[in-house]
Amino acid sequence: MSRGHPAALSLVAIAVAGLCTSACGFTPMYATGGVPVMSRIAVTAEDNRLGYRLREQLEDSLGWDRGSQPAWRLTTLTEQSRRPLGRRIDDTATRYELTVRTAWTLTPTGAGTPLTGVETATLTYAAADQPYAAIAAQQDGEDRAAAELARLIRLDILRALSE
Repeated sequence: MSRGHPAALSLVAIAVAGLCTSACGFTPMYATGGVPVMSRIAVTAEDNRLGYRLREQLEDSLGWDRGSQPAWRLTTLTEQSRRPLGRRIDDTATRYELTVRTAWTLTPTGAGTPLTGVETATLTYAAADQPYAAIAAQQDGEDRAAAELARLIRLDILRALSE
């Protein structure tokens, strides 16, 4: 008695699963035609370090094509707060909690209703004794917050535009 090849059986199973998925009308969120082209969203942010990093992260995550005419304009307004956590004997903080809140508005360049939303990213970073290390730690925290906010805003936009 011979047994079938396991590789051939798995290929058949994958092919059947693909046919069943395509027959149900499933369209991936990232498929062409599923969501308007994300690369045509121009981003505007505040003129400070955090605003620059957020704009940079959003442009990268949206895949902005500088050569095409923008169909949407994304405007962000950020506010951040820093709270000391933990205390040393000399009453200085050992860690900081950075909370960045971003309100965003996605406006079509033509006629249409703008989409709005608010996202918040909270993270912590270690406090350093040396001044340069403390600045570097704070900037790294801002960079990580900008990356997280860009990810959250992108998901919000994908969800809103797919409806």
